[in-house]
Amino acid sequence: MAGDQGGCKSCGGLCGGKGLVTLKDGAWTQNPLAIQVLGICSALAVTNKLENSLVMGAALIFVCVGSNLFVSLLRKHTPHRIRMIAEVAIIATFVILFDQLLKAFYWEMSKQLGPYVGLIITNCIVMGRAEAFALQNPPILSILDGLANGFGYAVILAIIGFFRELLGTGKVMGHEILSGNWYTPNQIMILAPGAFFALGIVIAIFNALKGPDPQENK
Repeated sequence: MAGDQGGCKSCGGLCGGKGLVTLKDGAWTQNPLAIQVLGICSALAVTNKLENSLVMGAALIFVCVGSNLFVSLLRKHTPHRIRMIAEVAIIATFVILFDQLLKAFYWEMSKQLGPYVGLIITNCIVMGRAEAFALQNPPILSILDGLANGFGYAVILAIIGFFRELLGTGKVMGHEILSGNWYTPNQIMILAPGAFFALGIVIAIFNALKGPDPQENK
């Protein structure tokens, strides 16, 4: 295939039209969190603050894009029987790199996120995209897939983090939005039950906006 030989250079449009489909699938129609309900641990654990959500989203984008790229580049040189070991090693490398950068330049956030950045190694979104997509597609398309899925996940995290922090404290990233003169912070929103409520509501709204999948009606 021309796209496979030249990394999509000779394809028409964005990777022969596959690029736009890949972006739409990852960010919207097959959103890893809102539609596939994958990787919910971090969505429940770190979204008590918007800042935490944004950093975790950035971490997932970084790891998804980097791991997809290298898995795709090495796909023809990796023996099939050890492919998953190679994928985990590549993912772990990018997770460790992001974790070390976070510790070096944003120590306070590193302490707040605790082990959850490291647990991206076991995140089924990252491993799933590497195994199901990057292993079968050229580098540019794999980068787009990693970017779309990471971005789709990060947006949902940000939405949940925004409303949990707003309703739980009346503030967003340190700025008072809901005045304490008339609003009483709802503490349950920054606790574990609030994470389940917020995630469930966001998933329901996302699916209502997306509508039914045409493929399911066939």
